[in-house]
Amino acid sequence: MSRLIKAGIVGASGYSGGELVRLLHGHPDVELVALSSRTYAGKGIGDVFPSLRGLAYRFEEFTPEDIVSLADVLFIAAPSGVAMSYAPVVAAAGKKMIDLGADFRFNDPALYEKWYKMPHSCAELLARAVYGLPEIHRTELAKADLAGNPGCYPTSVILALAPLLSQGAVAGDLIIADSKSGVSGAGRSADIAYNFCEVDEGVRPYGVLKHRHTPEMEQELSLLAGSKVKVVFTPHLIPMVRGIVSTVYAKVKPGCTKEQLRSWYEGKYSREPFVRLLDEGSYPTTKAVYGSNLCDISVDFDEANSMAVVCSALDNLGKGAASQAVQIMNIMFGIDETAGIAQLPVFP
Repeated sequence: MSRLIKAGIVGASGYSGGELVRLLHGHPDVELVALSSRTYAGKGIGDVFPSLRGLAYRFEEFTPEDIVSLADVLFIAAPSGVAMSYAPVVAAAGKKMIDLGADFRFNDPALYEKWYKMPHSCAELLARAVYGLPEIHRTELAKADLAGNPGCYPTSVILALAPLLSQGAVAGDLIIADSKSGVSGAGRSADIAYNFCEVDEGVRPYGVLKHRHTPEMEQELSLLAGSKVKVVFTPHLIPMVRGIVSTVYAKVKPGCTKEQLRSWYEGKYSREPFVRLLDEGSYPTTKAVYGSNLCDISVDFDEANSMAVVCSALDNLGKGAASQAVQIMNIMFGIDETAGIAQLPVFP
């Protein structure tokens, strides 16, 4: 590139924000110019993230106008509702924005308002926003200046099902998704239910039949299928820091074979830099994707019940949040899609 991309982060002191700092600091085409945080304004990066000691960045509290004037691209790593106050300023300045929250994931503002219990203050911008799953919307992202970074659970479920749905192989309209996530998915300021003593040595379902990621999954899966798809989604909290594993069940149409299913997944993902289709008999584990932008997938076929069973694993702070946001940025700016996020997983 002729010059570095200037990047700013709103909500830089959270888990996803800290991961963005780590990744963008090492990105060959990026200059990190602004870290915004109300809670830690005035503090150095090492005071908030001991792992980043030695870096010279400091947190400040910026107005939308000020941070947009500094940055070519703005990452919003803050709770849903925050990005709406930045998007009009970003659009007016002709800059780019990637929202890690839910404000720009939905095509229909009424759906957002129903599930997130707040009005959408800039619904007119939804038409130009792209759902930021590169493996599905790469072409649109290359032309976009506004993207809604997918949720961590939806990324794991949509990638698990995309080859089946795009082939029209799913019978009926019902998908069952069972997912398990580490506690970092609840954010850095989570309540007592996510404290170590509450979580350790236990596993529990939560958000049963009412998790906010459900409509996001249904929107994207329905687009892939070309017809309405319903999802019964049950997430579980497990006593680890980061990672998601999802097991997804879909009834397939008569005549489908195990070999067909395998060929569809190979055809879809053989050239994707961040999706690994595992050999038959191997299954995804969060340990094998920890700290990376990878999603590992296995596909099995229960012939007796005509049921595809697809498992996926990813790092909820990586492919489920920060590193996927960097992947989106790379596509938006037309640079190497893997730049800054090609790190191999940390193991053990």
